Amino acid sequence: MEPKVPERGVSIDQPAVTVVEISDPAIAGQGIELLDLDAVQLTSAPFRARRVVVRLEGGVVVYHSTNHRIRTRTKAQRGLLAYVTFDPRARGTVNGLPIRPELMLAVEPETEVVFVTDAGHESITLLLPPADIRAHLHVRGREEDFRLPHGVEPLQAKAAMVRRLFDWGKRLVDTAERQPSLFNDRKDERAAAQVEMVETLLATLGATRDFEPAPADHVHQSQTLVVKAAEDYALSHADDRVNVTDLCRAAAVSERALQYAFKEVLGLTPVAYLIRLRLHRVRQALLAATHGSTTVSAVALDWGFWHFGEFSRAYKDCFGELPSDTLRRKPSAAER
Repeated sequence: MEPKVPERGVSIDQPAVTVVEISDPAIAGQGIELLDLDAVQLTSAPFRARRVVVRLEGGVVVYHSTNHRIRTRTKAQRGLLAYVTFDPRARGTVNGLPIRPELMLAVEPETEVVFVTDAGHESITLLLPPADIRAHLHVRGREEDFRLPHGVEPLQAKAAMVRRLFDWGKRLVDTAERQPSLFNDRKDERAAAQVEMVETLLATLGATRDFEPAPADHVHQSQTLVVKAAEDYALSHADDRVNVTDLCRAAAVSERALQYAFKEVLGLTPVAYLIRLRLHRVRQALLAATHGSTTVSAVALDWGFWHFGEFSRAYKDCFGELPSDTLRRKPSAAER
């Protein structure tokens, strides 16, 4: 039996258009049910990021921008394929591969992607169920054009084709932000935009090929794997007193190789980055705490900070306020 091209509606438990201004990297992943996102800012300055989500009839378009150099670990949920494009001026890496104007990503559902992006970064992510794309291609006799990605697959096309897909997504989110009622209140507009999304995406995919990394790309990807192994170990051993020896053992590299990988990938030493990572975890715990349920000292100790004066200074340098201020203002924020 020939598969039918799906006609799906947006589950509007919430508006079709959501615009979020993010000023706190510790909660950058909140407010979006389609992606798991963990962020760590890599420089100390006021953090600003922006996310626009437009839910169509079967697909979702997500725009993200940031003013900060940041590391994010992102994973699509709900069995959704993710296709990611970048502003041609964007600079950074994805799983260690430098972002370039001719690069786009195809990401298997529930697969983590590690981004390290510079200030001014903008991206457009298209999320669709795999069965929907398969059904379209089957009816068109183009099934050979579609291969379900395994993990994270970088794709390459002419920069103009990739830019066309990014520009389409950017126009959509700009329109949705200016006139959210077009999509919130009108199913026909969501359906029309869904048709355009599929047509533009399939045209781009038809012009792509597997990305061919340069020798230097392989080196940077290897360094990214070293950093990820060290970070994974540190997070899974939060109750221990992790040191550089532990990280070298976890990543199976020498101290010199570990130091070089962290500096190349994140611009920080291993110790400096892991302190920043733990500071973010402290902030998340303080923001999640209910009134009277914990103290700053208790949370700091949970994440290995025993010198409270140095901890408070580092926390303020990173987030612009003392940890006690974070804990104290939480109840009033929750009451609003």
